[in-house]
Order: sequence, then structure tokens, then C-alpha cells
Amino acid sequence: MSAYDRPAIDAKTLRPRTRLVHGGVLRSPFGETSEALFLTQGFVYNSAEVAEGRFTGEDEGFQYSRFGNPTVAMFEERVALLEGAEAARATATGMAAVTGALMGQVKAGDHIVASSALFGSCLYIVQDLLPRFGVESTLVDGFDLTQWKAALRPNTKTAFLESPTNPGLGVLDIAAIAEIVHSVGATLVVDNVFATPMLQRPLELGADCVVYSATKHIDGQGRCLGGVILGSQVFIETHVHNFLRQTGPAMSPFNAWVLLKGLETLPLRVAQQQANAEKVADFLAGEKNIVRVYYPGRKDHPQHELAQRQMKGGSTMVAFDVAGGKAEAFRMANAFEVIKISNNLGDAKSLVTHPATTTHQRLSEEARAAAGIGPGMLRLSVGLEDVEDLIDDLRRGLAAV
Repeated sequence: MSAYDRPAIDAKTLRPRTRLVHGGVLRSPFGETSEALFLTQGFVYNSAEVAEGRFTGEDEGFQYSRFGNPTVAMFEERVALLEGAEAARATATGMAAVTGALMGQVKAGDHIVASSALFGSCLYIVQDLLPRFGVESTLVDGFDLTQWKAALRPNTKTAFLESPTNPGLGVLDIAAIAEIVHSVGATLVVDNVFATPMLQRPLELGADCVVYSATKHIDGQGRCLGGVILGSQVFIETHVHNFLRQTGPAMSPFNAWVLLKGLETLPLRVAQQQANAEKVADFLAGEKNIVRVYYPGRKDHPQHELAQRQMKGGSTMVAFDVAGGKAEAFRMANAFEVIKISNNLGDAKSLVTHPATTTHQRLSEEARAAAGIGPGMLRLSVGLEDVEDLIDDLRRGLAAV
């Protein structure tokens, strides 16, 4: 008998915040309170017959940490419980999750459709990397449903979008786009980083797959990298599992352990960050040197009604255009004291970046303009500081403009 032989909790019967504390726990015989960190490369077997069974799939135990690891498995199960997904696979980074979710579905001769409003590295995967291997790609204005319909072909295998978009916080109609791509038998992959699973559930809206950079809100404290792919059991087993197993973008067990601890506080952090973001957006909207504020929770956002339908909040992110372009945006950012300059997001610390010269700098000027990324745009990831200190810091920045 083990030292911990109480019956396990059925986490599916619990509410989301409780799932994030108790879900996916796999205790060792020592009965530890905190999740165990299984920092191991491989596993030993009681016999050669057991080893054979592991590799044929007849025995469900672990084989090698590139294929699966107990700590990583706990993280995968907990995220799946939160998202309402049947299965999940963790990856080393968010971009590994995007790459795995897309490349695992396609082969030479296939076609992918994606919204043009994407993070720079995601655009690289769609525009540059996949075509090198014979996969054609088409970029569309993701807000225009007619363009999605027109772009589909008989060989279209999948579609990809972000919502809200990075950095302009545009909101795409996930349910409508899912219905369109499903009409030709294609799948829909959604990058849900800006909304987090606390504010939007793409699978419930018809998406087939959701990807996250766990580096962002899931960790939320600037400590480690990670990513995760979620979907149905069939989707994960058919398109994702073997691709990740053979190509090797595995999550470190240590990072999985850190991310498990981050999940415990995710609802509290996102709720406070969102509350702060709403107040920051309202403050900026009243300032004369701010040309425009982009925040889905405000009524002046072009997709506000859609955001109200498919999101539970306006995001922890705020974007805004500073009058005077790049020079004045730089002056504002350089004057901040509390808000730090960084291209990361979703952190407990408030972070600001200038997308045109950082996250989206590899895009042409024309492509940035088409995506609504002007020289005066700043993207602000709102943290957990007292919102009055953030507003004081924004005033300090505005005084420098």
C-alpha cells in the first residue's frame, strides 16, 4: 500500500478555479502536497517484456521524456481540464505549439488559409516555412468572412487565426470562420494567447485546435518558456502526437512544474490584470496625445459587440497610437518608470513594446500598415501593479510626448 491511498478527485466535476489547483495531480507513493518534479530523461522497466509493451503501446507507462513525462503529463491534463479539451500536448515554446499544430496536419500539395493579422513568427510559418515544403498558403483579411470563403480550395487542410490579434486586439468571428472552413472539410486552429482560457474558449465556438504560448499568462511571472496544443483526442492523436514525438520540441519537466504552479493562480491574475487594463484603456482614451485606443472591452472598439458575445472580458492587453509617430512613442516608453520595456506579455509586471520595431519588425512597411500597425503604436501588457501607479506612470510618459 502506498503512503497516499485516498481516492483521486474527479476534477471534471469541479469548477474551473478548483480544477487549476487540484486537476491532473499524479502523486507518488510519498504523498507530496506539491506536484512532484520528475526530472528524468528515461525510465526503467521491470522486464524486457514490459519494455516491449511500452513501445508497442500495450503498456501505458512512460518510455522517454521526449515522448512523455509524469510532470509534463500533469500540466497537459490540467490545461485540458481548464480549456474543456479532450487532450493536450505540451511543447518547449509557444511557437513550437503553432508549428506542431499546423505542420502536423499538412503535406506537400496541401493548402492553408490564415488571417494576415498574425504575430511575426506565425506569419513566417505560414508565408515562408510551409511553402518551402510544398504547402501553399493564402493570407486573408480575417475580419472579412467573404475572403475566407473565397480563399478555400479543395486541398485546403487547415486555417489559422489569432483573436484578439497581436498587437491590434482585433476580434475575429471564430464561430463563423469555423463554419466556413468546416464546409470544405478543413480544420481551424486558433491562437488564444491574448484572451487566455479564462476569457475565451475557442473549442466551444467551433475551433478544432487551440494553441498557447504558456510563456505568457500561464506562467505569468517571467520565469520559463512553454507551449501547449489542445483539441479532441482524435485531433491530437492524428495530427499532433507523432509529429511532436518524432521531431522533439518537448517541454522540460522543470518548466512543466513551474507552469503547474502558474496555473494555480491564473484566474486571480487574469481577473486583476483585466480590471487594470479596462481602467488603463479608459484613461488613455481621454488623453489628447493618444490618437486611438484599441481595447475590445470598450464600446468604441470596432468589434465590441462580437467581443461581448464570444469573450468573457476585454483582455489584459491594451494597444494605442501615440501622436507624432515613432519618435513620440519612443519618448513615451522611455519615460516610464513602473512599466518596463519588453516584448513579452501576460506578466505580473506591466510591459510595453513598440511592435513596428520589435515583434513585427520583419514585416514590410506595407504589411504593417495593412495590419494596422503604425509607427506610433505601443502595445501594453497590463500587470498586477496598483492601477493608480500605472496611470501615474502613463501620465509621466505622456508628459514626455
